Amino acid sequence: MNNLGYFGASKGTILFKMNTVIENLRKELISKSDENIRISGERFFKEDVRVYGIRSAEVGRIGREYYNTIPDRSKQGIFSLCQELWQSGMMEESFIACNWSYNVRKSYDTSDSAIFERWIDDYVNNWASCDTLCNHTVGTLVEMYPVLLEDLKRWATSENRWLKRASAVSLIIPAKKGMFLQEIFEIADILHCDSDDMVQKGYGWMLKVASQSHRDEIFSYVMSKRSTMPRTALRYAIEKMPPDMRKKAMERP
Repeated sequence: MNNLGYFGASKGTILFKMNTVIENLRKELISKSDENIRISGERFFKEDVRVYGIRSAEVGRIGREYYNTIPDRSKQGIFSLCQELWQSGMMEESFIACNWSYNVRKSYDTSDSAIFERWIDDYVNNWASCDTLCNHTVGTLVEMYPVLLEDLKRWATSENRWLKRASAVSLIIPAKKGMFLQEIFEIADILHCDSDDMVQKGYGWMLKVASQSHRDEIFSYVMSKRSTMPRTALRYAIEKMPPDMRKKAMERP
């Protein structure tokens, strides 16, 4: 595990234990895998995904259990382990990495945005891993440091579909709190005509959640864009609105 080299030779025992955590975690994930769950799980995705075949609740339990055995739970130590988990390409390991990185949120600083961006750009290959990382880990970071909203706007212009989706779904939790409405509109503008359904669903979801606190503003925005907004994004955005508003928004302009 080269990423853990910062421990140094004098801390070889800790390094060994950190390696052992990942090794034992993977053994348990393999032992808990179920072929029927694996096949069923893969059907949720258009993309080729690699899964062990373990129910989400069990993955969460295993992740919590092994987190408590980590000898160095500093942010640097945890992020290094998360990197190892992301590199495996296994979906369940990505979920555990998301949860572990969220566990050290009290130590976040603005430089962590670059780390999370690299994880998305290099390793995320499905909506579930993207949303699990972004809803809580990235969303919390942006709440702590609103200056990083500029990073999300930049992600929205990326050629990577998952960074584009991440720019929107990272604002789901802040949107539930009524936060960042102007930036939500700005990101929706950038993503407005994107042809990727994963991006359309991502920014439509962002608008839908924002509508719970800012219904009239979101409705006005949708009405101003409905002639060019992809129908997938439009349907997501108005899903929580009253029937009369949904009907009006869905009328052909």
